[in-house]
Amino acid sequence: MAALSCVVRSGRNAVSRVLRREFHQTAPAAAQVTVRDALNQAMDEEMERDERVFLLGEEVAQYDGAYKVSRGLWKKYGDQRVIDTPITEMGFTGIAVGAAMGGLRPICEFMTFNFSMQAIDQVINSAAKTYYMSAGLQSVPIVFRGPNGASAGVAAQHSQCFAAWYAHCPGLKVLSPWNTEDARGLLKAAIRDDNPVVFLENELMYGVPFELSEEAQSKDFTIPIGKAKIERAGSHVTLVSHSRYVGHCLDAAAVLSKEGVECEVVNLRSIRPLDVDCIESSVMKTNHLVTVEGGWPQFGVGAEICARIMEGPAFNFLDAPVTRVTGVDIPMPYAKILEDNSLPQIKDIIFSVKKTLNI
Repeated sequence: MAALSCVVRSGRNAVSRVLRREFHQTAPAAAQVTVRDALNQAMDEEMERDERVFLLGEEVAQYDGAYKVSRGLWKKYGDQRVIDTPITEMGFTGIAVGAAMGGLRPICEFMTFNFSMQAIDQVINSAAKTYYMSAGLQSVPIVFRGPNGASAGVAAQHSQCFAAWYAHCPGLKVLSPWNTEDARGLLKAAIRDDNPVVFLENELMYGVPFELSEEAQSKDFTIPIGKAKIERAGSHVTLVSHSRYVGHCLDAAAVLSKEGVECEVVNLRSIRPLDVDCIESSVMKTNHLVTVEGGWPQFGVGAEICARIMEGPAFNFLDAPVTRVTGVDIPMPYAKILEDNSLPQIKDIIFSVKKTLNI
């Protein structure tokens, strides 16, 4: 009996070792994290990592932020590092730029980027141009962040996309995240960067959860600025987009896949610098290009991509003209049905792909 008991124990131990080995070989589970929480975590970790980092803006402290992106930071870091400001973008942006010149690393939140026009002199003339004008002696490490583009039912003065505006200006880096990984990795990279960075979020994406890998949950995780990501591989047409409309492109690609059309979806992530190499490589593979954005068509992000393709080696690979899907060239209407028809919809992307492919 003793010998039998020993055999049984030995067998159990062997099974246990096999199970443990197989368990450790499985891929770690991804966490479900909203874009809002990803941004919050990124700021929290960078404030903890570097005492020079601080946040200022309207309602960012005691109210936990208008969109709750800064939730809990004031209680953790106090009045000196999470600062409620008056409703004066010109004033608090100037303070933030001056703080950056003085050696701090401010995060300046606009309640909406539509109001950043109040501070356009500080963002462009003071932040963007100073490093060049000082012959490289004075850097301005600052992040301007907040919701950009159309939300829902907020009409013309709250619905503009500023990706093309700020990407037009030398001296700025302009980032436009789509999902949780983008938001977390790009914001951490922006805070650590020694240049002024415009960080364009999307209000409608704040509450959307995405899977976040174990790697992306690391405090050291960053996404290199200036690198796009292929979210879906395809062979028939390239869809290039940023922010919320990357999701629209993926949804359109799923519909088109059922009809035998395979779309390659490129998530720009960075508007300036623009990852032209990634776009060109994709176009050389698919021979077709459709750009998708929520901003206006004239002088937009899609227009710049069209010009780059026209001037570069990928032009000779195109089998059809580049097609742009954009917002309508009007101020945003208030009525929902008009708003819906003023912004790109999944059906618009599908229509443009079929037009480009002549099917």
